[in-house]
Amino acid sequence: MNELVQRLSEGQHPVEVSLRPEKTATVFKESIDTGYVHIKFTDTKGGTDLGVRLDPELSNFNEADFEHQTGKVHLVGNLTLNYVKVQCIADINLETLEGKGYLEPIEQ
Repeated sequence: MNELVQRLSEGQHPVEVSLRPEKTATVFKESIDTGYVHIKFTDTKGGTDLGVRLDPELSNFNEADFEHQTGKVHLVGNLTLNYVKVQCIADINLETLEGKGYLEPIEQ
């Protein structure tokens, strides 16, 4: 298995939401509504920014209050990193737009 995928699959890692043009809960909600978000693993060399296609069935937004920027979201989605299909699981605090996450290799 790829070294980066293996490392990000072991334990929880600090993550943050990558947003343009501004890093706000409102822009994050707009990104979620499109079904595609960018999650950055910050403890890798230079940071690893991943585009994640969300799985609405597995993600959970029940504890999120985007308007007041409080609560948290549980994101689950798939992507391919270095030719390895993985599932990204992340819990994001809406106040800071940071949290913890990890990857799970998908058997092929």
